[in-house]
Amino acid sequence: CIILIMIETLLISLGINFVLFIAAYSLQTDKLTDFAYSLSFVAIALAGVLLGDVEGIKLLLPGFVVLWAFRLGHYLLKRIRVMGHDKRFNKMRNDFFKFGGFWLLQAVTAWVVLIPVTLAAFSDKEPANNDMVYFGLIVAVIGLLIEATADRQKFNFILDKKNKGKWIESGIWKYSRHPNYFGEIVVWVGVYIAASNWLTDTQTYIAFISPLFIAFMLLFVSGVPLLEKSADKKWGKDKKYQQYKESTSVLVPLPKRK
Repeated sequence: CIILIMIETLLISLGINFVLFIAAYSLQTDKLTDFAYSLSFVAIALAGVLLGDVEGIKLLLPGFVVLWAFRLGHYLLKRIRVMGHDKRFNKMRNDFFKFGGFWLLQAVTAWVVLIPVTLAAFSDKEPANNDMVYFGLIVAVIGLLIEATADRQKFNFILDKKNKGKWIESGIWKYSRHPNYFGEIVVWVGVYIAASNWLTDTQTYIAFISPLFIAFMLLFVSGVPLLEKSADKKWGKDKKYQQYKESTSVLVPLPKRK
């Protein structure tokens, strides 16, 4: 039964991304990509509410996911309206299969990251207490605040014409080169902790793929490596940037290294 449910939620994510991918490819626009990503999370979370056993305190899980997705979607939509296009897609936007591959990865990512929430939604386990839920959601909210703060600070920095051609090293970015990614990872660690309240031992091990997957993607695939490469290309020969890079943590906000 749970396998069928997981297949159904995967199909929901794939369906949303396929339909919007066709529109994005046809119109050659980047304004639908991030919207589709956020919408996938909302759709999967709501599917659990409508089809699963979700009531009482368990509603906090999909509720938080919707809040997170709304915040991220609103921010990314605002950003793309200002920027006009996403430079990540400059070399693939005209290629059906390369561009489609990104959308496929996006659909699968949303599904994998929400495995703990999906499993919890269809679980009939009665937990002894809900301490893990509260603790996990506190962790998730902290991650959301870090992520939102970092995004806002960088967006405002970029909008200021005085900062054209510069890198941000103010606010939380003074202590981490990628604090938004740190916040993102913390969010899903917190959600995993909260969801584990309703999971069996086996499901707890399976669900751990969620924070592991998002951390792997951000640290080794689509996040940090791409931005570090881009930054090195722009400022790699700048001694001040070299000093910033050497003294600033790559992910976890930490005091400056001397």
